[in-house]
Amino acid sequence: MFNFDEARFLKIQAGAVHLAPRIDQEIGAAIAAGASNLFFLGTGGVAYLMEPAVQLLHRRSGFPVYKDYPAELVLTGSANLTAKSIVVMPSLSGTTKESVAMLAKLQEVGARIITLVGHADTPLGQGGTPALVNFAEDDTSSESFYIQSLLVALSVLKARGEIDNYDALVAELATAPAALVAAKKAFEPKAEEFARIIAGSDYHMFTGAGNMWPEALYYATCILEEMQWIRTRPVHASDFFHGPLELIEPGVSLILFRGEDACDPLAERVVQFARQYTDKLTVISTADYCPKSLSPELRALLSPAIMATLMERLSAHLEVMRDHPLVTRRYYKRVAY
Repeated sequence: MFNFDEARFLKIQAGAVHLAPRIDQEIGAAIAAGASNLFFLGTGGVAYLMEPAVQLLHRRSGFPVYKDYPAELVLTGSANLTAKSIVVMPSLSGTTKESVAMLAKLQEVGARIITLVGHADTPLGQGGTPALVNFAEDDTSSESFYIQSLLVALSVLKARGEIDNYDALVAELATAPAALVAAKKAFEPKAEEFARIIAGSDYHMFTGAGNMWPEALYYATCILEEMQWIRTRPVHASDFFHGPLELIEPGVSLILFRGEDACDPLAERVVQFARQYTDKLTVISTADYCPKSLSPELRALLSPAIMATLMERLSAHLEVMRDHPLVTRRYYKRVAY
């Protein structure tokens, strides 16, 4: 595959899967000790990567789960954030400014803080109780964080007796790194074609439903806007028919991410409408590339990670095609803000 280190990728994703026992131990112990709720507190793109886990718990668990912006929460506090809260704080660098500020507040409150980081010798790597470390870089971190947050959600369900096949799912997750590579290989012959679609316009609308929406939002904002300086308009498929549909006309690029969860009918509704009014509808579906060896349940749960791994292949071609490396920035970590 083009510009891809398979051994490095497999090592990083396996590292995420191997955190399962530690995550389960920490979540189980916290809930057994009387934890009252769970907060996912990420900043920027990594917060989007937590959203499928938040969705899963909102829909399958009675345990109170919250997602908030650390930059706001550090200013306002929350009546629900207490010493009985479990807080999951992801940060690849371990140095994210807003999250580091939030860490100090959480320590004052006395919450149980689980940090998910890529580097141990950092403020968040030192400040977690515990800090769970799995080294990754930008091109491998999305899948890793999707897997880790899924493990958090599954452990909550297990601890509360809300799932009966935790062990089977976690055992099957051991095959996920290889399945992700297989998906990449299946997508590779079309990656350049899809990259040309992105490169062919300076504006794209992105949409998705269910656990595909966070990945659509992430790819539009954190890859195309941040790393390629391409303007995008992300919109949830549930909101598409409440305003944004009026932007659709010939020549407008609409890119739809489709997964395999229960919300896919919302994506199909967008397809049926948009194909009538724009000649630039692009649909990318995980079902076309994900190995059939995975169970239907795990395919649905892993759809965001699968889409992320496909988009890494697209991006590898896109940065070369546009002569714009993904590491190029105008402002990020270059100027004060």
